[in-house]
Amino acid sequence: MSATKKAAAAASRREGWGSLRKLPSGRWQARYPAPDGLMYTARTEDDKSLTFLTKTDARTWLAGMHTRISRGEWEPPAIVAKRRRADAAADEARSIGFTTYAKRWIEMIRTEPNRSGKRRAAGTVRSYTSKVDGYLIPEFGDTPVREIDIDRIKVMTTRLDQIPSPLNPKSKFNGITRPVLTVLMMILRQAARDGIIPAAPSISIPKQESVRHDAEHDESEDVATPGQVDSLYKATPDRYAITILLAAWCQLRRGECLGLQRRDIEWHPDGGATLHVRRQLNVNTGDFSEPKSEAGKRALSVPRIMLEPLRKHLEDYVAPEAKAPVVPVSTRGSVPLSHTRWGYIWGEAREAVESVPNEFRFHDLRHTGLTIFAQEGATLAELMRRGGHSDMRVVLRYQHSTMTRDRELADRLSARVETELGAA
Repeated sequence: MSATKKAAAAASRREGWGSLRKLPSGRWQARYPAPDGLMYTARTEDDKSLTFLTKTDARTWLAGMHTRISRGEWEPPAIVAKRRRADAAADEARSIGFTTYAKRWIEMIRTEPNRSGKRRAAGTVRSYTSKVDGYLIPEFGDTPVREIDIDRIKVMTTRLDQIPSPLNPKSKFNGITRPVLTVLMMILRQAARDGIIPAAPSISIPKQESVRHDAEHDESEDVATPGQVDSLYKATPDRYAITILLAAWCQLRRGECLGLQRRDIEWHPDGGATLHVRRQLNVNTGDFSEPKSEAGKRALSVPRIMLEPLRKHLEDYVAPEAKAPVVPVSTRGSVPLSHTRWGYIWGEAREAVESVPNEFRFHDLRHTGLTIFAQEGATLAELMRRGGHSDMRVVLRYQHSTMTRDRELADRLSARVETELGAA
């Protein structure tokens, strides 16, 4: 046997179980037969190569591995390493700070569809972001998500409740606490789904209360009379005045009014017209977007009272192109009036009509039209279709209007019965 072969044989000797080999570096390598029938070299728990300074060290490790296999505790090194990495990632996730996780959550809702498979509107993401950046991060900072419990949330709630309402300083409610709590609970529920916390804290979110008005406010004040609507129409510059009638008598939202185009108005041979709501001017982006929901896409009969004003408005102020905006910035222009510009125009028109309170919103014109619709006997389903509502609970607010009509009918019934009984 040559000297080289003798040296190699001396460097690699089979033990009673497994084998040891001296590497060119001078360190020792251990190999062993595993229960799966394969030979493995020594590896760390992170599945990295493991060598030993001395032969004794290698032999000791090999004996320990033999004991582990005999006890049935052996697993392939790759599987052990994978589990350790998963455990380490879970430990890191469980210690993640609120700021880091909240930013990750915002990115998730911005890029991923919701449960119905739709992307969230830019305005929705912006609203959630403002709650996170304006209130939640200043409150919790780098506090680990797992440490945000009921007591911490109660402290935050008390602090939020003390913020005066920007709309009505005299109000008991500021319109801040509820939406901030809602966003926080959305974040914590997602943290529970991600396994960061066992479950979201059981917190009761307070009922939405009116901020603009106090408890003594009469809801009838949010409904304009036909005379007030007419006065607002006359107080608005001519080329924009049709917006008042579209909101009141066609019950359009502000973005739906500003998103209308000439092609959305269908004239009929009998002189009537149908208005098709197909888009809105988005208040957040300034671009056209889909209506608030699928229910928002609807066709509406234009009431007789506004047919002539609408026809004249189209003749005088709207360009002939199919996509020309119905409410343009300039006469026969191609650019729709913006939400901001309309806000100033509306404010001046409202101030010019003394009988209309300063708290009366442009959106209340839509409420006015739907209230009258209800008083004329429209069913809840008809109100939902007319208003483009997808939630029955929103439309239930008009029940007080139908009750007025119901009392009127009940009184008529009483009068008829009394008359017939008197005749008998």
